[in-house]
Amino acid sequence: MPDILKRATRRHLALWLWFLILLPAIAHAQAQLGSAAALQGKFDAVKSQLEGNIFGRPLVLESTEASGQLSGDIFAVLNHPFDQVSASLSQPAVWCDVLMLHLNTKHCAVRGGEGSRTLAVSVGRKFDQPLSEAQRVDFVWAAPTTSADYLSARLSADKGPLSTRDYRIELEATPLPNGKTFMHLGYAYAYGTAARIAMRGYLATLGADKVGFTVTGKDASGQPEYMGGVRGVVERNTMRYYLAIDAYLDSPKQLQPRLAAWFDSTERYARQLHEVDREDYLTMKRNEYKRLASGATE
Repeated sequence: MPDILKRATRRHLALWLWFLILLPAIAHAQAQLGSAAALQGKFDAVKSQLEGNIFGRPLVLESTEASGQLSGDIFAVLNHPFDQVSASLSQPAVWCDVLMLHLNTKHCAVRGGEGSRTLAVSVGRKFDQPLSEAQRVDFVWAAPTTSADYLSARLSADKGPLSTRDYRIELEATPLPNGKTFMHLGYAYAYGTAARIAMRGYLATLGADKVGFTVTGKDASGQPEYMGGVRGVVERNTMRYYLAIDAYLDSPKQLQPRLAAWFDSTERYARQLHEVDREDYLTMKRNEYKRLASGATE
C-alpha cells in the first residue's frame, strides 16, 4: 500500500476510534429507576458510599461490560436545588452546553421543532480541527418527564460508526431535604466486531496506560490499582459528563468560568482524566464557541 494511502487510512481509523471511545450512550446500562420514590430508595441504599469514597465528593460510579455492551452509571449529590436542575436539564439547548465541555465535542446544535428535536453533535480529536474532519451523530431528544420531585431526560441514537449502535444518555434527578439534588446519570453503547478491533488497537497503544476509577487491588507498594481496558474508558467518560453537568449548573450564564471549572475539576482526577494543558483546552473551546456563534457547520 502506498505511504500516502497508509497515512490516510490511519487518520481515518483514528477519527472513528475517537468517535467510538468518546460518544455518550446507554444501551443496557442500569435502567432508569423511573420515579422519585425509587430514586430516593437508591439514595438510601448508597448513602454510606456517598459519604466516604475515593472521589472526595458524594458520588458513586458503577460500570459493566457484557455481551458486546459497555455501560456506566453515576449516582451523585449535586450542590444545586432541584428546581434549578430540573429547569436546566429539561432543555435540549442546555445539553449542548453540557456536551460542549468535553474535549472531543467540536459542535452541537439543536435541530427541529417542538415534538421532534435532535442534537446534531460533532465529535473529533482533542485539539482544534475543522468540522469536516469530525464525525456527526444526531441524538434524538425525548420529551422529558418533569414533576415537582422528579426529572427524567433522555438522548438516543440508534447507529454509530464501526458497528456501534444503541447510543443513549439518560439522567434522572430528585430533590433532597437539604436543598440539594440526587442525580443518576447513565451512558453506554453496544458494539460489534469492527468496534471491538478498533478498541483493542487503542488499548494496546494510545490507551495502554489509561485507567478508570474502580479500585481492583493494590500493587506491591500498597498503592491502589485501577480498572483498565474498556471499562476504564467507560468510567472516565462517565466522570467527564458528570463533571460537565456540575460545571454547567455552577455557571449557567457564564461560559469562561464554566470552561475553567470543568477543566479544573477534571484535574482533581489527573491520573484518569488529564489529556491536555489548561490553556490549550480553554483556547480550543473558545474557538469552538466562536464557530458555533458564527453559524458555521463545516
